[in-house]
Amino acid sequence: MNRMTAMIGTAAGLAERIGTAFRWLSPTLARLTVGLVFFQSGWGKLHDLESVTRYFGELGIPNPAVQAMVASTAELVCGGLLLVGLATRFAVVPLIVTMCVAIATAQWENVAGVGSLVGLLEFAYIALLVWLGTDGAGPLSLDHLLAATTEQARPARTTALRRAVV
Repeated sequence: MNRMTAMIGTAAGLAERIGTAFRWLSPTLARLTVGLVFFQSGWGKLHDLESVTRYFGELGIPNPAVQAMVASTAELVCGGLLLVGLATRFAVVPLIVTMCVAIATAQWENVAGVGSLVGLLEFAYIALLVWLGTDGAGPLSLDHLLAATTEQARPARTTALRRAVV
C-alpha cells in the first residue's frame, strides 16, 4: 500500500510541476482565441454596417445605427487589445456587455433554462472574458511586460526620491 501511495504522490507532484510550467498557456490561448473572434467580427461588421444596422433594427435594439457602430467598434478595438494583451481587464467589459445584449436580443428565444443558457457560444465567451478580467492576460502579454517594467522602475524612483529628500 505504501508503494501505491508513493506512486500516486509522485504522479501528483509531476502533474503539479507540469501544470505550473505551462501556466502561461491557458490565458494566452483564451486571450488569442477570443481576441481573434471579436477582432474579426468587429472588422466584418464595420465593413457592412448597413446589414448590421438592419439586423439590430429587426431585433428591436433602439438607435440601431448608433448601436451597430458602437458594438462593431468595441469588438474590433477590444478584440485587438486582447490579441496583444493590452488593457485586458478593461477590454473585456465592453465585450461582456455586447455578449449579454446578444443573448438578451438574438438568443433569448433559444434559452429554456440554465442548461441551454450556459450552452450558448455567447455564454462561453462571457465565461472566458470574466476569467481574463479577473486573472489577467498572462505572462505572454503587453500587460505583463508593462507591469514588469513598472515594477523595475519603481525602486529606482523611490531610491532617487530618498536621496533627494536626505
